Amino acid sequence: MRYCKKCVMPDTRPGIHFNEDGVCQACVNYEKRKQIDWNKRWEELKEVTNRYKNKDGNDYDCIIAVSGGKDSHFQTYIMKEKLGMNPLLISVEDNFPMTEAGEHNIKNISESFGCDIISLKPNIKNQKKVTRYMFEEYGKPTWYIDRLIYTYPLHMAIKFDIPFIIYGENVSYEYGGNQKDETPSAINQIYNGVAEEIPWKELINLGIDEKSLNLLKAPDKEDIKKAELNPIYLSYYIKWNSLKNYNIAKKYGFKDLTHEWDRTHHIENFDQIDSRAYLVHPWLKYPKFGHQFATDFASRLVRYGMINREKAIELVKKHDHNLDPKTVEDFIEFAGYSRKEFWEIVDKFYNKDLFRKNDLGSWELKNPIWNE
Repeated sequence: MRYCKKCVMPDTRPGIHFNEDGVCQACVNYEKRKQIDWNKRWEELKEVTNRYKNKDGNDYDCIIAVSGGKDSHFQTYIMKEKLGMNPLLISVEDNFPMTEAGEHNIKNISESFGCDIISLKPNIKNQKKVTRYMFEEYGKPTWYIDRLIYTYPLHMAIKFDIPFIIYGENVSYEYGGNQKDETPSAINQIYNGVAEEIPWKELINLGIDEKSLNLLKAPDKEDIKKAELNPIYLSYYIKWNSLKNYNIAKKYGFKDLTHEWDRTHHIENFDQIDSRAYLVHPWLKYPKFGHQFATDFASRLVRYGMINREKAIELVKKHDHNLDPKTVEDFIEFAGYSRKEFWEIVDKFYNKDLFRKNDLGSWELKNPIWNE
């Protein structure tokens, strides 16, 4: 494993690139912000939104894909409060027990901004089958939900004839990934590797009726073209900053986990807080790639100038490996595993090129950043 010379991101993150100076593409792209005319980008966003604004005010102007989180609040704030749009919010429930903050926030985003929400509650029977299969075979237990998060807004945009769809940040460009080019268009977001399509026969073989998989399939390219869908990334037009988004969201009633849950594998209390069980999936980056969300967020904080690299290394050493017990408890109750079964499945995903077992039988990184 090589680590970025500026932040703490390793080169094992899927799709990430390092330059000749050993700096990751996320840090390089963050520095590029200094050359961007953000006032001009904002005017471009206003121009785009004005093309879709219903002048009589009797219909929805755009769709915003939301979870209720801090970024969802920020996206709705920009579109409703700053640009005067009338958005329809589209969400996908993950069917896991919600945190108190999560329950509050999805209601709050509707009440604070005066927006309608259409929320999909997926087929729980199918979800449990797919969750177990994707966890055991691919190490991607929330694939079913993640796939719907990408496909459902597209289906609803076509159904309601609302071609303008608003997403937050371009994950690949902002943090490193296989779609490394900066672009305002989110039309190819579904191919960024988070919830890529698998052979549908694999799911049908689980005893799932193919008809019930329809929403998991993205609309045909011809249907997307015919509907003239225009999904965009707000991060192209606005300097994207997780802390800034969080602070704005708080002003509109967003709640974090301060008084509810101190997560052992996170270094903050305001990102991905809707449910506990969902967090098994992002944590599984750790056995597969040697890092997870603690590394991701520590790297952001270094770029933001909030902490130095030494502090980031300290946080990664303390948190990255340490999956929170409440996350495990909620997940195994939903999926029907014992703790022993859960950890036996996790064990097989440890990348032996990156990890070895120590004398206590615990997995440890062969080349951790703190041994540089």
